[in-house]
Amino acid sequence: MRLNRVLQVGAVVMAAGLALTACGGGSGSNGASGDKNLVQRAKDNKKLTIGIKFDQPGLGLKKPDGTYAGFDVDVAKYIAKQLGVDESGITWKEAQSAQREDLIKKGEVDFIVATYSITDKRKNEVSFGGPYFVAHQDLLVRQDNTDITGPESLTGNKKLCSVKGSTPAQNVKTKYAKEVQLQEVGKYTDCVTALLNGTVDAMTTDDVILAGYAAQQPGKLKLVGKGFTDENYGVGLKKDDADGKAAINKAIQAMEQDGSWEKALQTNVGPSGYKIPAAPAIAQ
Repeated sequence: MRLNRVLQVGAVVMAAGLALTACGGGSGSNGASGDKNLVQRAKDNKKLTIGIKFDQPGLGLKKPDGTYAGFDVDVAKYIAKQLGVDESGITWKEAQSAQREDLIKKGEVDFIVATYSITDKRKNEVSFGGPYFVAHQDLLVRQDNTDITGPESLTGNKKLCSVKGSTPAQNVKTKYAKEVQLQEVGKYTDCVTALLNGTVDAMTTDDVILAGYAAQQPGKLKLVGKGFTDENYGVGLKKDDADGKAAINKAIQAMEQDGSWEKALQTNVGPSGYKIPAAPAIAQ
């Protein structure tokens, strides 16, 4: 009798151990977790989960029909293809600015292409491929505004909007206009709404992002056009994934060399009137 009880307990313990092994040992359903590096996951699973912005016209936009468009989307698809994953194998995940490092570290995405500026602080948490584009911080104001001509003019009680987790608004306050009133929101579209209804006086982020919003609101919003920083956009991935970083850099170089990079920019950003820059050198 006692022997039977011992055997029963042993069977329960063994079953529990097997269950834990099954739950915790392998990659997640999106292929973004587990011990394999990016290149191995793409090769084995033929699937990738990629983080992009959903609300940036010309860069990363989820359209009403549920499809995705923009320069960052095209860059992401090109990299995926070079890794052996077709567009049909991509799951798109929204990567809001304040969430990007967590999405990568928790394995919820394989990599992120979302106007993601490479900074020393961020490199402590994630790795970057690229840069694949260099933007410049600027200001977006209402069409009839004449007194905001650059970051230094954000004096008095001026209200400046940007998104949580991004660097531009704090950059203005620290370097150019200490008295400016910052309003940080969840999405860039929230800033656009606040600017249109007069709740804020200006919106700041990178010029290529602002150009897309200006193009969506002709006659209502305008780009100040005095860029005052260099923002190197990188492809974020899990820290210390050297093989993944190398593969991403190789894909970006191929995109630049075969003309796909410039074509994607002309298609997605060119219609706004934004001047297409030269392709940046890849960081080594």
